[in-house]
Amino acid sequence: MRPLAPGVHQLLGRPPHMINAYLVEDVLVDAGTPAARKRLARGLDGRRLSAHVVTHAHPDHYGSSHAVCERYDVPLWAGQKDADAIETSTPVPAPGRIPKLMSRMKMPDAHPVARGLREGDEVAGFTVLEVPGHSPGHIALWRDHDGVLICGDVFFNLLWPSGPPDFLTWDREQNRASMRRLAELRPKLVLFGHGRPLRDPDRLRRLVG
Repeated sequence: MRPLAPGVHQLLGRPPHMINAYLVEDVLVDAGTPAARKRLARGLDGRRLSAHVVTHAHPDHYGSSHAVCERYDVPLWAGQKDADAIETSTPVPAPGRIPKLMSRMKMPDAHPVARGLREGDEVAGFTVLEVPGHSPGHIALWRDHDGVLICGDVFFNLLWPSGPPDFLTWDREQNRASMRRLAELRPKLVLFGHGRPLRDPDRLRRLVG
């Protein structure tokens, strides 16, 4: 487990930074794919866990959520508008033929959402921001006092900072608006669902123009 900021750790996957999960104080943020459950357990066993938050209802973010919540007996929290997709394991597909075909693939185990998160809610010292577009109920987590942002998939940073792929994004225009909103925060540390951490307050602003 890699420390990134006070109370914030990254659980590295294989390959590193491809699909990220974070431990924020005693809250797990995202849970990778179903194949990540053993890796997550290696990082979390022996630690106190009080809750599990999912940034958005895509199977590479809630894939091991059911297993995590069962293993550690913790509640699952997610954006209110993504709660049904997680509880039924039926993510809302992006427009187009390929996303519709992908939606027919076997999905991760469903799990009840104990708390639907809304704008302004507090999670482990972070403020919930509603940033829809990649999914209808996508959320980000923002810590104002030191500028740490957990952005989920509003941005990617696999080779360089970018928006998420269009064919995986439910509403591209809404996601662009969410990108602009987060960039205006000028975060000092950006943590992505996919990609390495970024410590450059102006990089996102240059990306969105």
